[in-house]
Amino acid sequence: METRGGFYITQIKQRQERIFEKLLRENGTEISGGQGRILFVLWKNDNLTVSEISRKTSLAKNTVSIVVDKMVQKGIVERTINPDNRRQTIISLTEYARTLREKYEQVSQRMNHLFYRGFSQEERVEFERYLARILETLTQWEDGYK
Repeated sequence: METRGGFYITQIKQRQERIFEKLLRENGTEISGGQGRILFVLWKNDNLTVSEISRKTSLAKNTVSIVVDKMVQKGIVERTINPDNRRQTIISLTEYARTLREKYEQVSQRMNHLFYRGFSQEERVEFERYLARILETLTQWEDGYK
């Protein structure tokens, strides 16, 4: 029997990213979806290393580094050397980044409403439970091969 779950997940992710970025632009927030993922993590816990951001966003370290470079150029985040470990670079929010949070959260709420339109509360909970199981399985498999 042919399964299409992975195909659907990929298609949903691509469309969701395009729509989310469009909503961000319409709301006057000039950040990309990738930048938003990094900001979301930093808003919860500022002053992280690239490795920590990578782990929390599931983005590859080199991807995080590239996105952070662009964010530094735009004045969204800044890099500092960790005084306790000079080999580590700490990524921190700027004051400008803090001003973006409210607009980003408004767009996130709009996206959530769109994403779950037509779902009952029970369906949403069940759907997320299935996705969490898939994520857990894939994470365990990947971690076993590192």
